[in-house]
Amino acid sequence: MPKVLILTGDAAEDLEVFYPYQRLLEEGYEVEIAAPAVKKLQFVVHDFTPGFDTYTEKPGHAWQADVAFADVAPEDYAALVVPGGRAPEYLRLDEDFQRIVRHFFSADKPVAQICHGALALAAAGVLEGRRTAAYPACAPEVRLAGGTFVDAEAVVDGNLVSARAWPDHPAWMRAFVGLLREQAPVKG
Repeated sequence: MPKVLILTGDAAEDLEVFYPYQRLLEEGYEVEIAAPAVKKLQFVVHDFTPGFDTYTEKPGHAWQADVAFADVAPEDYAALVVPGGRAPEYLRLDEDFQRIVRHFFSADKPVAQICHGALALAAAGVLEGRRTAAYPACAPEVRLAGGTFVDAEAVVDGNLVSARAWPDHPAWMRAFVGLLREQAPVKG
């Protein structure tokens, strides 16, 4: 059974971790969550409240990480998911996080990123010449990293499938699962 890796941490967007996690399990993939350390992670819920100029943040679910970034052997995984939330702001500084992300791009394996996940991909230096969706506030970072920001619900550029935020989940995961079925099909 092919394995998919989710790279995340505290303050990741709850829905952007759990939706792909459950959807990929449903497809028959083994899914592991990697974080800076093996511990119980605290996710958050982002939503819009009338009168606020930006999203609000509330506590979400807690979930146990399976493996620490330092212990990840990326060659053991068929695909990668990078959720958004605030987690990418600090995860992008982690050298093992960057090592893992670069592996998936250099090996041309499927990568799904959503929302603020683009910040982490930009820091890893993998957006040069790429088209990607992201939360619109991340557009300047995408451009500074040499990428092209696309304001759409599911953008496919080679091995990269991206989306703006959790309302784009159906189109985002449909495109990603399609790519996975081609490149890393579940047997049996």
